[in-house]
Amino acid sequence: MSVAPEPVPLSALLRGHAATAPDGPAITADGRTLSWRELEARTNRVARALIARGVKPDDLVTIVLPNGAAFLEACFACWKAGATPQPASVRAPAAELAALIALADPAFVVADPGVAIAARPRATYDELLAAEADDSPPPDRVAGAWKALGSGGSTGRPKLIVSTSRAVAQSPLGWRLAADDVAVMPGPLYHNGPFATAIAAMTAGAHLVILPRFDAEAVLRAVDAHHATWLYLVPTMMGRIWRLPDDVKARYAMASLRTVWHLAAPCPPWLKAAWIEWLGPEVIWELYAATEGLAGTVINGTEWLEHRGSVGRVFTGAVKIVREDGADAPAGVVGEVYMRQSDGAPETYRYVGAEARRLGGWQSLGDMGWMDADGYLYLADRRADMILVGGSNVYPAEIEAALEEHPQVRSCAVIGLPHEDLGSAVHAIVQPAPELDIDDLRDFLSRRLSAYKRPRTYELVDQPVRDDAGKVRRSQLVAERLQPQDG
Repeated sequence: MSVAPEPVPLSALLRGHAATAPDGPAITADGRTLSWRELEARTNRVARALIARGVKPDDLVTIVLPNGAAFLEACFACWKAGATPQPASVRAPAAELAALIALADPAFVVADPGVAIAARPRATYDELLAAEADDSPPPDRVAGAWKALGSGGSTGRPKLIVSTSRAVAQSPLGWRLAADDVAVMPGPLYHNGPFATAIAAMTAGAHLVILPRFDAEAVLRAVDAHHATWLYLVPTMMGRIWRLPDDVKARYAMASLRTVWHLAAPCPPWLKAAWIEWLGPEVIWELYAATEGLAGTVINGTEWLEHRGSVGRVFTGAVKIVREDGADAPAGVVGEVYMRQSDGAPETYRYVGAEARRLGGWQSLGDMGWMDADGYLYLADRRADMILVGGSNVYPAEIEAALEEHPQVRSCAVIGLPHEDLGSAVHAIVQPAPELDIDDLRDFLSRRLSAYKRPRTYELVDQPVRDDAGKVRRSQLVAERLQPQDG
């Protein structure tokens, strides 16, 4: 009987690639390409610098860097130090970042110079790289958690989703990645989807091309220039690319693509059908899952054409639909989507700063949907209090808390309204004091909320938005604003 090989620690992954393909392209970003040998040497130096600064096995290290090679280099340096990377947005408002760091309590912060970090040991990536000349590998270590990602919460407070999987490489084959692939990544690396798939590409030994930010034409340009075979997108990106003028799209060759993954939000059927017609059904793949890693579904374009609107069948864990009365829903009936790991599998995550929504051994992450008789899952909507903006979860309570902090806001409610590009857009219903100035309110929120969380539209009302118990029915507010107006 053959014995399965021991999984490769992420701390040793680059060393293996550097031994087999030392001069092969590893990462292209910021106008340069790093080889596997260069990447191994640089991350060894930074790992030694982290250790010299007191970073210990299983510490959290917050990484606040823009998309680029340094972001992933810092992550691998953490793993080599035995620590767990905890990515955060470099564009997060100071108050939001401070709350997340207070929750994580990291041993160290790697951040750009302009990022405000209070009372924490910190350095820039370049400072760490310059501090150590020794590029030999530090002693092998394996962190007990391979990632710790931040998220908003329904209470308006941040939470951490800490993986319970050790920092060892997972098979990239499920992502259709191999060493001969060239993968283009336009997504923000501090989010789980881009983060996990970027690491999967590096695990496979693929050439990873990182864009500094999403730009529709820049994605096509990168695919063409690098003869990319693999591409990560979310539906908002797909929509913006599709809306480029036809003559712009025609400038770039896309025939090299073998796999396009989209995830993070439901994709409008018309948009998905357009991409399938453009690139072929065998190229378009969709994943439905969550940072928590409980379960997931996958569907390719060929299957989707036969099950239009579905996000696929379960490939890991288990999924069921639960009605409002707590009973399992039959095929075709909409209910809340609950997930659990496969039988006997260990817990996949732990929350810091939140509690899971549980029903026995099952957990809900806030989605509504239904299953067909063939076991294909279809998403109907998110729970009423969650807004999905361009693939990112936005929680009204967080925005309401910031609004209500303004002295001229008497009461408020935040809802999501349909938006052609983003899927949903944040709409704030505000009962103001007479002296409220909307421009001042916008400026006030810009210092407290990330751009995608800020309301795009405001509606001023002269009555309290909430009842005497402080409750609000968001679904009713949405319905009132979507119903046709007389006249």
